Amino acid sequence: MQIPQDLRYTDNHEWVRMESDGAVTLGISDYAQKALHDVVYVDLPDVDRIVEAGESIAEVESTKSVNDVYSPIPGVVATVNESLMDAPELINSDPFGAGWIVTITPAQGSSLDDLMDAVAYAAFTEE
Repeated sequence: MQIPQDLRYTDNHEWVRMESDGAVTLGISDYAQKALHDVVYVDLPDVDRIVEAGESIAEVESTKSVNDVYSPIPGVVATVNESLMDAPELINSDPFGAGWIVTITPAQGSSLDDLMDAVAYAAFTEE
């Protein structure tokens, strides 16, 4: 299982990356995509949607189930990965690259400090 060291993780198995422009990119972890198996559809949020921390902002549907993707921080959806509309399997083949789901412009004062680092996430997934 891949757990990139430069990312943060949620207990819902999302990964989060702070970009150089201050935006936050969000996707689902390798652990999550393996648990889902073959992703067949992704329901993306609208750009400019205001989101709260913990709010469901997308759905990932696989041959096994439908799972929500939650925003780790409050903010505004800045971009969505429209490539997933035609190729949702990117979440399986490249969860940390081409399979990203959304970017969020964080609300003022938002922080990723409460999220797990790679070591903590690795321990969390072993429980």
